[in-house]
Amino acid sequence: MSETFSGDKKKGTSILGPYERRFIDWGVPKIPRPILSQHLTYVTIAWSAGIVVSGWLASDNLAWLHLMSVMVAGQWLTDSFDGSLGKYRKQGLVKWGFFMDHLLDLLFAGSVVIGYSFLVDADWLKFLFMLLLLVTTATMAVSFLSFAATNQFQIAYYGIGPTEIRIGYILLNTLVVFAGTDMFSWGVPVILALNVVSFLVMTVQSSRAIWQIDYEANVDNQPRTGQA
Repeated sequence: MSETFSGDKKKGTSILGPYERRFIDWGVPKIPRPILSQHLTYVTIAWSAGIVVSGWLASDNLAWLHLMSVMVAGQWLTDSFDGSLGKYRKQGLVKWGFFMDHLLDLLFAGSVVIGYSFLVDADWLKFLFMLLLLVTTATMAVSFLSFAATNQFQIAYYGIGPTEIRIGYILLNTLVVFAGTDMFSWGVPVILALNVVSFLVMTVQSSRAIWQIDYEANVDNQPRTGQA
């Protein structure tokens, strides 16, 4: 018998996870009946487009970063409720929900990096943003590929999950509006370095876990000798 699909069961708990769970459980029954889980999932396309446009507008007036923050908060809201709403309504879109939800999460993450890239003029900073986009998508790919090998989907590491990251975006937007973009000259290299470290740690941990699974499966499949 094939292993039960576990893409709807996330592994790892973030700092705000328990509070977020209570809020979602409270809010799901209050969502109007015509709104279905797939509607909330697709809205991420609009949030992502809004983030890119907000970043482009902010290149002339940093106050537009507040609009980007609204888009980030909106994406958190719809992304948090879509899966739980599907379960509550018993829609049965488990595998499709996993596929489309996380495909659009990848689009959302990329849109944030692109939105911020409009705020710098120096070519070397634009290059770093290109590297940051690469590392961001590669880090998300680690989670997806690890799930394919282990059937365990982990999105929170060391207490940090998507919600905490979104809050970080909003705080960064607020800081940049008041302090300006000069901080990008040192902030972008630091953020890139942290993301590279996170990517390497996640990759090593996932590789070791998957290696162990293969090793144990190989040992179990070895023929027994010397037995009567």
